[in-house]
Amino acid sequence: MSSSSTSGATLADRVLAGDPRAIARAISLIEDDEAAAAGLVGRIFARTGRAYLIGVTGPPGVGKSTLVDRLVSGLRRRLRTVGVVAVDPTSPFSGGAILGDRIRMQMHADDSGVFIRSMATRGHLGGLARTTDEAALVLDAAGKDVVIVETVGVGQDEVEIARTADVTVLVLVPGTGDEVQALKAGIMEIADVFVVNKADREGADRMVASIESTLALESFGEGKWRPPVLKTQATTGQGVSELLETLDRFREASAPQQPERRRGRTAARLREILSAQFGRHLDDHVLGAEERDRIVEAIATRRLDPYTAAADIMRRALNK
Repeated sequence: MSSSSTSGATLADRVLAGDPRAIARAISLIEDDEAAAAGLVGRIFARTGRAYLIGVTGPPGVGKSTLVDRLVSGLRRRLRTVGVVAVDPTSPFSGGAILGDRIRMQMHADDSGVFIRSMATRGHLGGLARTTDEAALVLDAAGKDVVIVETVGVGQDEVEIARTADVTVLVLVPGTGDEVQALKAGIMEIADVFVVNKADREGADRMVASIESTLALESFGEGKWRPPVLKTQATTGQGVSELLETLDRFREASAPQQPERRRGRTAARLREILSAQFGRHLDDHVLGAEERDRIVEAIATRRLDPYTAAADIMRRALNK
């Protein structure tokens, strides 16, 4: 056995034992080294699927981090171990997360039952980092009861969280135009629970009413979950207990559908991995940079249509 595979096995064993240093190293490995990440995931994957994944999303400035901090405190009072993946904007200088776990949720820093990690988007769209799913897998394998994924807060295209989490919490605040954002179909459809945070602000009740009115237009059959609309003040903790109780109710109500939901998310993730691997295969074995540029130029100047170009590239790729 090679030294690299031996060290990989050792790291996987330490992750499975819940070693915080190993968890941190494993997530860094996943962010930086795709080949090593694949090996690590292969070693831990059979021990995953037990953690409950909570997605917390919403526009910037709605207080997601403060709310997550309060959720962690509430879960710890229930003796649940918690992992947090907080996706932050990418620094244009370092490529790393602008915010960071060093400046958020410091009250949990000395709690061995909590592991918090910031991840940079590195240009990935959808509110998540490219390797968010794998980071959540590491925390799952490490034995965390609950994994919370907080999205970056880029706006209404953050629907990718619904393909990662078992339950999606959409956080909004009154008075910032979020009433309009909440009513847009893409973001509306991913929410299992709506939270109007900073509920002491003027317009909170109006916002709740707007969301409720929109939900009234939807068809919720018998036994189908109707997303509740809750009010919170994360800075004081008001409403957080009710949110945790609602998450418990959703988990119980959605239990029969969870296997199918997870299969759907697994299928989507498999397609993403296959797409990425096929793209690398094209770059490494089919198209050189110069040829790719020539094809792009031919399409741009209308000498070649993109479907014909793609079909030709596919034929060549399949013959490699």
